[in-house]
Amino acid sequence: MKRKFVMLSIVLLINAGVYAQKEQIKAAQSVFESGKTQDALGILKKIEYLIYNSTDEEKSDFYFLKGNVLKNLASKNIEMANNLSLAAEAYQELIKAENEAGKYKYSLQANTALREMKSTLVNGAADDYKAGKYKESAEKSYKVYLFDKKDTLNLFNAASSSMTVKDYDSAIKYYEELKKINYSGKGIIYYATNKKTKTEESFASSAVRTASITAGFHEKPRDEFSPSKKFEINRNLAYIYLEKNDVVKAEICYTKVLELDPNFIDAYINLAYVKLESKKALVDEMAALGNTPKEMELYDKLKSKKDDVVRSAIPYLKKALVIEPKNQDVLKSLLGVYRSLDMTDEYNSLKASM
Repeated sequence: MKRKFVMLSIVLLINAGVYAQKEQIKAAQSVFESGKTQDALGILKKIEYLIYNSTDEEKSDFYFLKGNVLKNLASKNIEMANNLSLAAEAYQELIKAENEAGKYKYSLQANTALREMKSTLVNGAADDYKAGKYKESAEKSYKVYLFDKKDTLNLFNAASSSMTVKDYDSAIKYYEELKKINYSGKGIIYYATNKKTKTEESFASSAVRTASITAGFHEKPRDEFSPSKKFEINRNLAYIYLEKNDVVKAEICYTKVLELDPNFIDAYINLAYVKLESKKALVDEMAALGNTPKEMELYDKLKSKKDDVVRSAIPYLKKALVIEPKNQDVLKSLLGVYRSLDMTDEYNSLKASM
């Protein structure tokens, strides 16, 4: 009898919890409709841990309301990127739950909301770019990326816009993240025209586009090949690091650039520059030495090291001349290297060929 009593108590507690949960969702909905969005979110946070074991209907009600609340906060510019990202997660949880249950109460509205939120940010970024507001465009493109990390083109757009406005710190952040996720941009972009707005829109895949065309929302499908952007990413990063006097990272990026395009002459020229720049610390150290035997011995060691550094620039300058034999800047740089290393025969031979 005692065991039955305990089991009955547990069932009653569970039922009470489920009932309270349902009432809390209704309360949150009522508070949200009254305009108290933050209060509604507070109610939802308190019961979120219970949702895992709730009914299919309650999961739908909870995640749809949560998505709407967060979307509303974002529309008021309250932690816009974060709340859009959280709203997207809520809508995606809703779609997942309804797919598992086979009952579709809010999936259509959730998909529409996801598309609207993303479209708002994408269009805002495009409008800012056209108006020359590159920094604002970059920020919005990055927010779109945070909103939907599968659409990595937005991260690339954020990097490109930052590069245009010379916001190098942001550009480094975005380009390095692109390298981290191994972004290439290579592939096919699937386009179709929205029948209602008459504007061309891109799709994640050919299947998604086909489904939309079949449903009557889009028409005039078009495919566009997108080449790899790895070269551009590493080239721009190398340039930025060189501008910021970070020669170590600049060298890494230029080396990668040459792996992608062995005939990119600027990379050879700048790698030679990086090598020649790195000798300055050695030259300064040599200049600070005195005339004691110990210091003279150290001077000779530093000079030998400095000459090795200067010598390491020669292959890059020679390769640049193979690509552009009459490049005067490269010819003068190589002459200067030969002179500094007392390479008289090489200096005279190159001078005679000019």
